[in-house]
Amino acid sequence: MKQKLMIVLALVALVLGLAACSSNNEEASTPEEESNEAVETTENTEVTIEGVNGEVTLDAPAKKVVALEWTYAENLLAVGVQPAGVADIDMYGDYVNIEPQFDDTVVDVGGRQEPNLEVLASIEPDLIIGVSFRHDSMLTELEAIAPTVIFNPYPEDESINLYEEMETTFKEIAKAVGKEAEADQVLAELDQKYEEAEAKIDSANLATKDVILTLAYSGAQAPEIRVFTPNSMASIIIEKMGLNNVHVPDQHEIFGSSTFNVEGLVKYEEANYLFTVPDADNIYQNQLSGNKVWENLTFVKENRLYDLGEDTWLYGGPLSAGTLLDQITDTMVNK
Repeated sequence: MKQKLMIVLALVALVLGLAACSSNNEEASTPEEESNEAVETTENTEVTIEGVNGEVTLDAPAKKVVALEWTYAENLLAVGVQPAGVADIDMYGDYVNIEPQFDDTVVDVGGRQEPNLEVLASIEPDLIIGVSFRHDSMLTELEAIAPTVIFNPYPEDESINLYEEMETTFKEIAKAVGKEAEADQVLAELDQKYEEAEAKIDSANLATKDVILTLAYSGAQAPEIRVFTPNSMASIIIEKMGLNNVHVPDQHEIFGSSTFNVEGLVKYEEANYLFTVPDADNIYQNQLSGNKVWENLTFVKENRLYDLGEDTWLYGGPLSAGTLLDQITDTMVNK
C-alpha cells in the first residue's frame, strides 16, 4: 500500500513540475522578443516637438517627413532618415555639399517658397517641416495635410546666436523621428572635428589668426560683399576652429551678415580674407580687377586671400558645418 502511495505522490509531483515549467516558459521572453517589444514601445510612444508655431505632438515618431527647407532635409539625412519629400530637390545638390545624399524614394514637392500642396497631400506625411520666413503664411494649408512644425533660423532674440539655433532645431528634428541618440553622436563627432581643425590651424604658422569671412556678388550699382557677423553660424564655426572673426557690426544683424562695398573692407585689411564667390559672377576677377582700393588692401598685397571655392555653403546643419570647417582648414593650411 505504501509503495502504491509513493508512486502516486511521485506522479503528482512530476505533473506539478511539468506544469510549472510550462508556465515559466510561457512567461519568459527571449532577448530577441524583448528587443522587438522595446522597438514597438518606442514606435508607439507619443512625441512632442516645439517650433515657433508652438508644440506639435505626434502619436509616434514620424516615419514619413517632408522637409520644405534644405537645412531640415540635411538634418534628417544626418540621423539616417531619408525624407519622404523635399522642396527644390534639383537645386539642393548645387548648394548643400554633404554625404549622404537623397535616394530615389524622395519626392520633389515643388518650390521651397511655394510647395505643391497636391503632391504634399499625396505623400500622406506624418510630419511637415517648414521655415518661418517662407511658410508662416501657409501654415493653415500645411496643417490641413499633416502635423506641421515651423522653425526660425533667424531669431529676433539677440541673445540666441545662429549656431545655437541650428543645434536646437537639429535636436528637435531628431526627436521627431526618434533619433535623439544619433543626433548626439553627430554633434559629438563635429566637436572632435573642431579639435582636429584647431590643431591643424595651429601648425600652419599663419601670419595672423584674425579673419573675416565673406560672400560676394554683383550688386545693382557695384560689387557687394557680405561679411559674416559674430552671431552667424559660419562665424561661430570659425571661432570653434581657433580663428578670430574681427568683424564687429554697427548693429545686430538678424541674418548674420553685414553688406559692404570694397571701401568698407579697409578697416579689416590686416586680417586674413576668407571668401566664396560664384565662378559665373566673380567680382574679384571682373569688377575689382585693377580697382586701386582693392589692390592696396594689405591682405591683397600680402596674398592673404583664401578662396574657399564657389561650392561653399555657409548655412545648413551640423554636416554642412563639418564640410565648411574642412574647406577652411584645407585652404588655410595648404596654401
